Amino acid sequence: MTRDGSGNATRATRRGGLGIADAPRGSGRRVRGAVVDHLGERIVTGEIGVGETLPGEIETAERLDISRGTYREAVKMLAAKGLVESRPKTGTRVLERARWNLLDPDVLRWAFAGRPDACLVRDLFEMRIVVEPAIAGLAAIRRTPDQLTAMRQALGQMREKSLDTEEGRLADREFHEVMLDACANEVMNTLGASIGAAVAYTTLFKQRSGGFPRDPVPDHASVLEAIEASDQTAAESAMRELLRLAQADTQDALSDYASSP
Repeated sequence: MTRDGSGNATRATRRGGLGIADAPRGSGRRVRGAVVDHLGERIVTGEIGVGETLPGEIETAERLDISRGTYREAVKMLAAKGLVESRPKTGTRVLERARWNLLDPDVLRWAFAGRPDACLVRDLFEMRIVVEPAIAGLAAIRRTPDQLTAMRQALGQMREKSLDTEEGRLADREFHEVMLDACANEVMNTLGASIGAAVAYTTLFKQRSGGFPRDPVPDHASVLEAIEASDQTAAESAMRELLRLAQADTQDALSDYASSP
């Protein structure tokens, strides 16, 4: 089984002529997860379009060499993410994008499996620019000594390993997740998985598209300096600038990806 740069399983071998992850026949959870990945990626990347009906349960189970129960469970998981809706006699239909849970970490992973939709990238950064400066500002006045230490360690790993490596990208995600914990806001903490996924997959996409045009570590260092100084305004400003530059880098990566052979 192959893995992407964030440690998640990606499609590897083929079963029944369709690409799904190589999951042992006896491992129901892994097989179900592989089917969810297979169908979810096809939906989110547009291979199966909005309004289209998924192949029938019997046909799909036979083609993927899985049980019908496994297929039904996979469809339920996709429905929980807002991607599909099943109705008697009409089958399972792909819902309009407005119904999708675009902040679900799996949906984000599927969106960035190839070239992500430019509007989704824009909307994702607009959301982050609204939320994350406030998170940084609250972290500046609420962080604990242990959280500061964890952020320093994550920044040190980013500097040592660089974001071109999986270790560096994991440290980047850790930096943002600790900062979110440090804001000490239970409601904002519910965004943790979504923000972590957004950080991971936009960074991975930039790395896949030819690397980083500049070193983003100093931008993170500026945020940490403001948090260490308990300067709420400076932390908000530094995070806003970090995200502005990250969005510009991602837009450049989108352009490079589109022009590559």
